[in-house]
Amino acid sequence: MNRKTFIRFTPGIAWFIIVTVLLFAPGNEFPSTKWFGDIQVDKLVHAGVFGLMGLLFMIPIGISSIEKRKKVLYFIEIAIVISLWGLASEFIQKYWAIGRNFDLIDWLADSVGAAIAFVFCKKKYT
Repeated sequence: MNRKTFIRFTPGIAWFIIVTVLLFAPGNEFPSTKWFGDIQVDKLVHAGVFGLMGLLFMIPIGISSIEKRKKVLYFIEIAIVISLWGLASEFIQKYWAIGRNFDLIDWLADSVGAAIAFVFCKKKYT
């Protein structure tokens, strides 16, 4: 990977680091609020955080000169890796973050965010 290519991924790498730091923040640092009854703001935040991560890694590929078929394969791989990172982050929260726990619905929201990024980039760049 050359320097120019690496620089294009810098926002995604920076966002990944920020999200990782937030994973270790104590659970009592985050507000527990709900909108419209049972819809938790937390789930929307998860989808947004992981969706943005997907976009920040997919867009540099989308704007590259890579053939469309390979772009789609990279987009799929990125979405899968981000979804798996969401799952791993839930285990990190369960075993190492103070006041945090494993929440399967959080992982689902992470995966939905990654899937939305995939759909957006596939439509826009292929």
